[in-house]
Amino acid sequence: MNILVGYIKDNAKAVFPLALVVVLLNLTLVPIGWPLVLRFLVGSILVIFGLSLFLVGVDIGITPMGSLTGTSLVKTNKLFIVLFAGLILGFMISIAEPGLMVLAHQIASVTLGAIPARLLLVVVSIGFAIMVALGFLRVVLNIPLKVFLLVCYILVFALAFFTQPEFLAIAFDASGATTGILAVPFLLALAVGISSLRKDSKASEEDSFGLVAFASAGAILAVMVLNLIIGTQQYDSLADLGSVAVERVAILRPFLKYIPSSFGESFISLLPLSVALFVLQKVLFKLGKYPFARMVKGFVYALIGMTVFFVGVDGGFMEVSSVMGSGLASLDNKIWLLLISFYLGFFTIVAEPAVYVLTHQIENVTSGSIKRKAVNAALSIGVGIAVTMAVIRILTPSIELWHYLLPGYIIAIGMMRFVPTLFVGIAFDAGGVATGPMTATFILAFVQGAASSFEGANLLRDGFGMIALVALLPILTLQILGFIYQARSKKQGVDTDAAS
Repeated sequence: MNILVGYIKDNAKAVFPLALVVVLLNLTLVPIGWPLVLRFLVGSILVIFGLSLFLVGVDIGITPMGSLTGTSLVKTNKLFIVLFAGLILGFMISIAEPGLMVLAHQIASVTLGAIPARLLLVVVSIGFAIMVALGFLRVVLNIPLKVFLLVCYILVFALAFFTQPEFLAIAFDASGATTGILAVPFLLALAVGISSLRKDSKASEEDSFGLVAFASAGAILAVMVLNLIIGTQQYDSLADLGSVAVERVAILRPFLKYIPSSFGESFISLLPLSVALFVLQKVLFKLGKYPFARMVKGFVYALIGMTVFFVGVDGGFMEVSSVMGSGLASLDNKIWLLLISFYLGFFTIVAEPAVYVLTHQIENVTSGSIKRKAVNAALSIGVGIAVTMAVIRILTPSIELWHYLLPGYIIAIGMMRFVPTLFVGIAFDAGGVATGPMTATFILAFVQGAASSFEGANLLRDGFGMIALVALLPILTLQILGFIYQARSKKQGVDTDAAS
């Protein structure tokens, strides 16, 4: 239980800044009422505990399963089995990812069903699965990471010219949402499992990252292809978020209401991986009774933790963040909206469970040479800027999403030439990791609340696309961190792969 207590302390420190800004805004700029604030505080406690319990489950269940799967698949020495397993596991992980579920249902709700949630889930999961399999193939065939990423994003740029603005936002948002609390721990462990069999230790270290980035690119490409298939659509009828009444009286009742649905979604999310665990144990793992029971125990912890987490998010976070965004957007002085946007992005990223998993793996894989605090700082700055840019896009209708994404990714791809390969993989993985359930719920609701209250903003075009920016900026900031790391290493006489 010491590990659980440690997680609770860490997550409490991460969620505290969000609770603080909600209380202060209620007392000053946006009086949302104390019943709603109290509901948010109850939700914060549930988020902290649920997130901590989930991470314990990740440590003893999901991560070991991913690592074992990677090593076991490669030991079969059969490329077909490796690729087929990548397809199946990739699809099961993506379609059950809670962050993607939330985004798909929000898109379906805003478009009044014109873009069905189930269709989006299946399409994104297919693209995700294909790229996971190709990511396996890259490691097996020893294709350079930078070359593979370059090809992926050349395809993305090419298809972007034929994608309508609404689908462009959905495509990049989906790529971020699909790499959340379920997919990231498994994919990172899977990548480590496969790369650990490489004889070259440096290559093995570099191949430990990049799989999340490939999977994210697959989600983008899949949605763009969907747009090409169904053609240009007009979405004139959109839901009006302003018409949704916020229940201000009840405090505990909303949480009780969400328990059944949260448990159902969490159970469905973990069911595919749970089935895969038992199948792989029978076919590949063949673990002893105790280690297998411990792994199953981790899945139980993850199920309970995920349920509690979503009860807290749905019962307290969504309403408060939407009301805050709407209230700040209604103020004459928009500086407050921009400042709070940066603040929320800066601190919310620390509470993302997938970020916790990634930063720990970076520290472990690099034997502590790349510190968690440095990666967290780069991520926080990047996400803070990203959320602010999303709000600026709402306030300035002439700015379109591609005005940010095109130059941003050109710069990111250009930087790959000068950044150590290890940092390229870390940066592009972080772009997907940064967009987890906290971003897909709290910050997305905040931005949509702002879009719904600002005259001239389009809820579908401007309310979405924020996740895309949150996925982009960490790529840039972490590659800058790579420059710094490379410069310091050269001063200390350490050889880095600056031009690989």
